[in-house]
Amino acid sequence: MTFRCGTVALVGRPNVGKSTLLNALVGQKVSITSRKAQTTRHRILGVQTTETAQFILVDTPGFQTKYGNAMNKAMNRTVRSTMADVDVICFVVESGYWSPADQQVLELLPKDIPVVLLANKLDVFAASAQSPDDRDLKLFTFMREMDEKFSFQEIIPLSAKNADDIQRLLTCLETYLPEQEAIYDPDMLTDRSEKFLAAEILREKVFRHTGDELPYASAVVIDQFKLDGRLRRIAATILVDRESHKAMVIGEKGAKLKRISTEARQDMEKLFDGKVFLETWVKVKSGWADDRTILREQGLE
Repeated sequence: MTFRCGTVALVGRPNVGKSTLLNALVGQKVSITSRKAQTTRHRILGVQTTETAQFILVDTPGFQTKYGNAMNKAMNRTVRSTMADVDVICFVVESGYWSPADQQVLELLPKDIPVVLLANKLDVFAASAQSPDDRDLKLFTFMREMDEKFSFQEIIPLSAKNADDIQRLLTCLETYLPEQEAIYDPDMLTDRSEKFLAAEILREKVFRHTGDELPYASAVVIDQFKLDGRLRRIAATILVDRESHKAMVIGEKGAKLKRISTEARQDMEKLFDGKVFLETWVKVKSGWADDRTILREQGLE
């Protein structure tokens, strides 16, 4: 039986659902999600192994055009370098919607690597239609417009929340992978360490519970990660840019920070399959997103 193994990059502007799609393709949460524009900051690798193929899936940061600090420049370099070294690219957009930011990502796509356009959030698009006929007509028109923009190998409308759509996508992508043996152990889900995943989970909860109040300029540094039998002892610092941001994260009488920490701990225990003792602090570090020392600690430089 022929076995295929290769690398698939997920690229697109912020908030098109790349991380949700990666988690669905892997079948496990390996990349954090939120409505905030800069949730994914690193190149996250997820692995899905079936009987006939191993998919090495790379979730990239949303390509940034709005901010020009050192962090965003590093994130954009990650997007460009990732696209240059994969077997197939999934360019993710929202079904029925095209923006100048999508156009800027389109202009970065290489011409010598197969590109599949994924029109994600089909469930949201369908819900906005007045009728099934209206939905089909608008979707057909959108796909025709997309086909004129670039030489896509395929255009696939889907919802990352639909298991059948995910299976259909895997079947499609398998044809673009080279014939070779698996590179990673079949049980492996990601190349990231538990320490990295712990920081990402905590950062996700910060983003989710501060809503639009807190700007994107927050980060998490793991000060301690110790394994004590099956217990993981984790100490973490949440970095923010201003004193007012610190108050937003802590909340009245520390209630918001407690909720953030509790939900992060619960997610960590589920992912690590073991008990977690988590301590968190909030620290003001003005201009950290332009501090190359901190960016190196974050793995962004």
